[in-house]
Amino acid sequence: MDCWKGAVSHSWIYPTVIICANGFFTTMRPSESFLTPYLTGPDKNLTIEEVTNQIFPVWTYSYLALLFPVFLLTDYVRYKPVLLLQGLSLIITWLLLLFAHGVVAMQVVEFFYGMVTATEVAYYAYIYSVVSTQHYQKVTSYCRSVTLVAATVAAVLGQLLVSLAHVSYFYLNAITLASVSLAFLCSFFLPMPQRSMFFHRKDTSEPLPGADKGVAAGSSHRPSSCQEEKSPDPAARGPTPQPQAGNARPHSHMLSVLLQLAKDLRDCYSSRKLLYWSLWWALATAGFNQVVNYVQVLWDFRAPSHSSAVYNGAVEAIATFLGSATSMAVGYVKVNWDLTGELALAIFSVLDAGSLLLMHFTDNIWACYAGYLAFKACYMLLITIATFQIAVNLSMERYALMFGFNNFVALVIQTILTIVVVDSRGLGLNITTQFLIYGSYFTVIAGIFLIRSMYTIISIKCRNTSVAAESTTH
Repeated sequence: MDCWKGAVSHSWIYPTVIICANGFFTTMRPSESFLTPYLTGPDKNLTIEEVTNQIFPVWTYSYLALLFPVFLLTDYVRYKPVLLLQGLSLIITWLLLLFAHGVVAMQVVEFFYGMVTATEVAYYAYIYSVVSTQHYQKVTSYCRSVTLVAATVAAVLGQLLVSLAHVSYFYLNAITLASVSLAFLCSFFLPMPQRSMFFHRKDTSEPLPGADKGVAAGSSHRPSSCQEEKSPDPAARGPTPQPQAGNARPHSHMLSVLLQLAKDLRDCYSSRKLLYWSLWWALATAGFNQVVNYVQVLWDFRAPSHSSAVYNGAVEAIATFLGSATSMAVGYVKVNWDLTGELALAIFSVLDAGSLLLMHFTDNIWACYAGYLAFKACYMLLITIATFQIAVNLSMERYALMFGFNNFVALVIQTILTIVVVDSRGLGLNITTQFLIYGSYFTVIAGIFLIRSMYTIISIKCRNTSVAAESTTH
């Protein structure tokens, strides 16, 4: 028995299988594509205005309030307890969705769903703490693939059950409750990590998986560190090793880690390249989350679920497939992203804006579906490029730090959008006007990066011309 436990604790296969099972059942939520029809239908009997202006905004506020403390707590308690917390929050969310009624009860649902999204960071961070670096690329592929498969299976299953078997939305939520309960059970079987990225780290930092391979060939002029024009050492080595918690008082240890994190952020954002890519990440992710959060409301407005066929599940399945296909395509594109990356951000942001404006101006539900598919495919393409551009030469710790901070900034921007545009205490705009605002928002993003890309291209061309002129002179 002891031999078996020892083999399990040193094998990368066992924790990978369990975390992938957890990820599959966590993501396999067939009712999620039909949340708005469920809330506005006979089961909950809420109005579109209540759902849009009073219930959905609570998720954004909850997510913002919980993100930073949960990010630190996840690392401090070494991931597994937070995965258990996520599973418990999912169960509470779907129990309330099934059996609670009224606006206040649904606002509590949104609070717990905010807890779920805030704890998602533990899923990917966990596996890096229990396997060696030589397996990082493989386990990352497995963990990401299983969630894409689960999302697709959930969307297709939900659509088939609604369209062919005429299953009610209540029973779709019951299936989801069973799935997330299995995910919660899987969490108990995960081995407890002995280290984490910041508070319980080893003396040497780990490189980001795959950062020196694959897509890297597409960029011929990569920065050597967080600081473009400074010593390459800081980014290459990652955060300075901190004394372990057992060797210092907990409060002083935590303070030293927080100070080191602040220093690392300052070093990384001193790179103009990382700053601009992070700016796009934050702006675009805020807009993307806002669109995804409210697109079902728009669909229900264009084709009311009580009188029209609902194809939300099919659309989400196709969107997931297109998103994963465009993300994979980036790995095979040989482009100097340092030169043309910001231009790509501008061009595809224009396409995003056009898709959202189409969804505002058209009354046709199929055009709305098509606009959403184009919007999500473009975003997934660009976020993959941005992820690589930010991660390519960062240590694992610094990438996790920038990822968390960029998402925090995105959430702050999304909260501002929600307060001003959506919340009934702000403008409380109707859903079609909201999508006009979101389309205009992405137009502004496109304008910013079009100007920036023109400046970058012209600067590089002028620099190359001057260098060529000097070489011919000598």
